Amino acid sequence: MLRGMTTFVLVADDVAAAAAWYTELLGVEPYFRRDAGGKPAYVEFRIGDYQHELGIVDSRFVPPRGTGGAVAYWHVDDIEAAFARLRSLGATEHEPVTERGEGFVTASVTDPFGNLIGVMFNQHYLDILGARRAA
Repeated sequence: MLRGMTTFVLVADDVAAAAAWYTELLGVEPYFRRDAGGKPAYVEFRIGDYQHELGIVDSRFVPPRGTGGAVAYWHVDDIEAAFARLRSLGATEHEPVTERGEGFVTASVTDPFGNLIGVMFNQHYLDILGARRAA
């Protein structure tokens, strides 16, 4: 039933500010933008080995949300460096770098717009990527 992540959508009150922050974090500009009322209502980036889509939608277009919720973890090769970079850009620690078992280390932050972002060194991700490249 679930075949893989396609688009991960974050919410922000100021999509332009969020797009600028994520452009700095990711090092790429959004490839897609939709405006409403003269300002960005949705932007989308393509990132990573599989060009996953990371979208940011204006909070005007989503139901009210509470705190917490699911965390999407993105594989990173150097979790300490990724965690430090996120914090240097204004994200706040949600969960520190934590060893979860051999080959699995996680951390998470809250971005300046209230969204949770997880980073993970995930050996399984690297194994799958290596097998796909070898095929």
